[in-house]
Amino acid sequence: MERIFAKLNRFFRKKWHLAVLDMDIGRWMVEPKTSNIPYLKAENANGRHILLQPHADNAPNYFLIDDLNLKTVDQQHKFISGKWKPGRLIIETSQGNYQVWVHSSRPLSLEEKRYWLQRCHSDPGADPNNRWGRCPGFRNRKIKYRDPTGGYPLARLHWVDWMHQANVPPVLNIIKPSECLSPQPLEGGVCHLPIYRSSYERGNESATDFAYAMALLRRGHNPQFVRQRLMKERENWKNHAGGNRIERYLERTINKASKIVQSE
Repeated sequence: MERIFAKLNRFFRKKWHLAVLDMDIGRWMVEPKTSNIPYLKAENANGRHILLQPHADNAPNYFLIDDLNLKTVDQQHKFISGKWKPGRLIIETSQGNYQVWVHSSRPLSLEEKRYWLQRCHSDPGADPNNRWGRCPGFRNRKIKYRDPTGGYPLARLHWVDWMHQANVPPVLNIIKPSECLSPQPLEGGVCHLPIYRSSYERGNESATDFAYAMALLRRGHNPQFVRQRLMKERENWKNHAGGNRIERYLERTINKASKIVQSE
């Protein structure tokens, strides 16, 4: 584990941190010191997730591509010769599923990151704004990955290059989300690009959820899809501790949003 921390420290230029995520309580930060490894292992063994991200001051130079299979990883992040492209950190989060951190040689705006994530077929729910990835060396404690013996897959460091950075081409004429996010669904064109909860921030978790739910429903998504996106993208559930309270809250929110959308 110490060797993994050393490699991550080099890749993120000594500016990164960890977090422990409890799905019922929320997330809290932890410094990536080797002295914290026993604590992190204990939290992971108790069902919590161990996540990482770069510090805010160097975050513009990093972005995370999520939910890729090995074939896509090889196609996108290797040259024809089979050699890895520069500035990559590749983590196998569960069997056959990968996350790829890209270290850009120049800072990127959120709009540029969203453009490249779409081009790279990243999980559409994985917005780059304050994005966390899974830390290698710890278990992926998602219930869906639990095996018949009660075990969970180990997130593995598949490849890392801390010596070089990726040359990410600049993207011109990007249309910002605020230019196409409308209270009513629009037909055709750029307004059918993926939308994210972070674009509907209202300074209040419940108000943000409600605005995002309405936007998704107006695009024709069903309530189950809306529920999945809210569960995936909202990080702080401390006001709704416990699975049953979360389920009741989501049902109320989505039902209320559905009634308004149907009456429009």
